[in-house]
Amino acid sequence: MITISRMAAAVQPSATLAAGAKARQLRSQGIEVFDFSLGEPDFLTPSHICEAAISAMHSGATHYTPADGTPELRAAVVRYYERHYGMKVDVSQVLISNGAKHSIHNALAATVGPGDEVLIPTPYWVSYSDLVSMTGASYKLLPTTLASGFKLSAGQLRQAITPRSKLLMLNSPSNPTGAVYSRAELEALADVVLASPLAVLSDEIYEKLVYGSAQAHCFATLRPGLAERTLTISGVSKSYAMTGWRIGWAVGPTPVIKAMANIQSQQTSCPCSVSQAAAMAALDGPQECVEMMRREFEARRDLVYARLQRLPGVQSFLPDGAFYAFFDVSAHFGRTLGGKQVNDSLSFCLAALESVHVNLVPGVAFGAEGFVRMSYATSREQLEGGLHRLERFLT
Repeated sequence: MITISRMAAAVQPSATLAAGAKARQLRSQGIEVFDFSLGEPDFLTPSHICEAAISAMHSGATHYTPADGTPELRAAVVRYYERHYGMKVDVSQVLISNGAKHSIHNALAATVGPGDEVLIPTPYWVSYSDLVSMTGASYKLLPTTLASGFKLSAGQLRQAITPRSKLLMLNSPSNPTGAVYSRAELEALADVVLASPLAVLSDEIYEKLVYGSAQAHCFATLRPGLAERTLTISGVSKSYAMTGWRIGWAVGPTPVIKAMANIQSQQTSCPCSVSQAAAMAALDGPQECVEMMRREFEARRDLVYARLQRLPGVQSFLPDGAFYAFFDVSAHFGRTLGGKQVNDSLSFCLAALESVHVNLVPGVAFGAEGFVRMSYATSREQLEGGLHRLERFLT
């Protein structure tokens, strides 16, 4: 008999992927489901990016690449940071991986282990805590609130640091809340970091998806000396509608990037060669497609927020980035909705899925009981239909 390792037994399946699987199961039975669970743009990958992949295939770029990515794509990432943030990095400071999640795993595996503590503001993306636990390190959750705009304060961070604290995980724009830290808020956190032994993993995968007057900032550029202790994570999945291509990257100090590349070389050999060619076309090619998608996401955000304001017993938050609405449904706990007793965010989501076929993700998965997450990375028609059913469900 094969026994399951202690580590594998402790890892939880992704709540967002599990929610998506439930929706697919209902659809297979012929049921119309309004699925707002997955953080995946509904747009097709822009044609010039697909054409670059086809050209790469025909030209023979179908073999192993260097474990850390092709020199051409790493150079494109270097140009990207200089162009957008004035940040000068060398290709030796760039690692291409199989998606941003893989980049985060590599970063944690290379920097923390048993006895170390990782600080994670909540609400947080569902995978952070399990990825930390897989290294043998522990994590400390730092709660933020709707009233604070779901942002960690410098005072909170200062009080949370212990002798075991080694790394802070930041995510702006944020999944699941859509919160975007201002430059001043990030600089205040940076000052605390620089006065401590902490390093920072800054997950900036939604950096191009910001709305209104909000601006995304590259954390490593905010203070002198910060780049030496920051690992910046990003990729092409969200901004270029390339989730299935699986290309992300990490930018950081050369010795850490080299250690991460060594880990990756033993895990996956290299990222997909064709996907790397496509990613290079995304970064260096026309950017109008990104702006078109960003404007549409902003229009959907406005639609969703206006409709959430009308829902009884719901407290909502206007997101400044990403493509999620994160709202408080705790006023409905203790009620019977759709014939189901609702006591927490999980039972709320199950009741909504089973009774009106609206698929949301429970806030408990993000470390924020009482809330649910709704992705608006789908058509306005789907959003209108799903929110109408949700209103019926609550009233």
